[in-house]
Amino acid sequence: MKKAGILPIACMGAACLVLVSSLAQQSQAPAKPRYDEPNVVSYPLPDVLAVPNGAKVKNAKEWRNRQRGRILGLFETEVYGRRIGSPDSVRFQLTRTDPGAMDGKATFKQVTVTIAKGEKTLQFPLVMFLPNAPRKPVPLFLLANNRGPENTDVTRAVKSEFWPAEQVIARGYGIAAFQVGDIDPDKHDGFKDGIHGLLETGERRDDAWATIAAWGWGASWAMDYFQTDPDIDRYRVALVGHSRGGKTALWAGARDERFAIVGSNCSGCAGAALSKRIFGETIEAINRAFPHWFCRNFTKYNNREEQLPFDQHMLLALIAPRALYVVSAEEDTWADPKGEYLSLYHAGPVYRLFDLPSVPEQMPPLDSPVIAGRVGYHIRTGKHNLTLYDWMRYVDFADSVYKKWRGTEVGR
Repeated sequence: MKKAGILPIACMGAACLVLVSSLAQQSQAPAKPRYDEPNVVSYPLPDVLAVPNGAKVKNAKEWRNRQRGRILGLFETEVYGRRIGSPDSVRFQLTRTDPGAMDGKATFKQVTVTIAKGEKTLQFPLVMFLPNAPRKPVPLFLLANNRGPENTDVTRAVKSEFWPAEQVIARGYGIAAFQVGDIDPDKHDGFKDGIHGLLETGERRDDAWATIAAWGWGASWAMDYFQTDPDIDRYRVALVGHSRGGKTALWAGARDERFAIVGSNCSGCAGAALSKRIFGETIEAINRAFPHWFCRNFTKYNNREEQLPFDQHMLLALIAPRALYVVSAEEDTWADPKGEYLSLYHAGPVYRLFDLPSVPEQMPPLDSPVIAGRVGYHIRTGKHNLTLYDWMRYVDFADSVYKKWRGTEVGR
């Protein structure tokens, strides 16, 4: 017989009520997805500013010294996992260059990144176009590409909205990409291949890093290269990802404070969306379908979202005071657009610690972006995808943020 338990419905502003459901899902069977907002039950959201002794963080210094590391540790231990092993070296080699790309408008570069451990290595290409306009160094967008190299065709014979290099170059930004599958394969291979196979030895613990975390390290290794290239403004690098790539961007951006802007696109469950809403994809559903994405500890919360001592608004808050832009799509109910927006809204108290504004409680209308200082959001018409419209709004957001960005203030 199924036991009674707590099920969430919609969060009503900052205050959320706890209601008891007569039937709670059991972890042995997948729950039916919930797509109707009236059927979402109230849920208690953890206070992002509350510390275990019952006190609350009161200023930016306390956030940095007390709370940020504690919350980062929660996500590392309970969701994405801790990295096992470290490389002996990370090397970069410029293997291709073309200063006359895009009819002379851009310079193309391909860098081979080599991760070495003992006598074994893992290599992946990092590709980029940089505008040839007079301004140097240039700000840059990096895509954690989960859709395959055909979407980032460096010959430009095939052009995809997923990586609209020409349009981004025309706006004065560089654009780069790496393939997440080059870091670690997107399959449940027992963590024997890719970067796990290179670095790991011994038995895996329940908090061992999984594939999303591995891809996030790929983004950080790309950032290591950007720090060395005088053509790139290392203080103005934005990391963007779609779907599973969006989860990757959020985790990498939370962990690596060198990214000035983080862009989440339709990232959904274990990305931007609140888990406690239990809307669309759930923790149980994502762990069942993709057991290699997260550490084993995350399965403790299958059909037990009420037991989460955190939620995704706390992950988004880890980006503060750097810039964050979240994108949803109207037809992407699996990713819970409202839950993505509420997550951004409930990250607001941390941005306000830094005297920065946050988005209002009410979601904006379709195709009507809202920007509040260093946070922004839009929900567009259409399906689960990364589109040209999304990219141009990311660029608009970067234009807005960088107008007030002082020199090397990343992470301050």
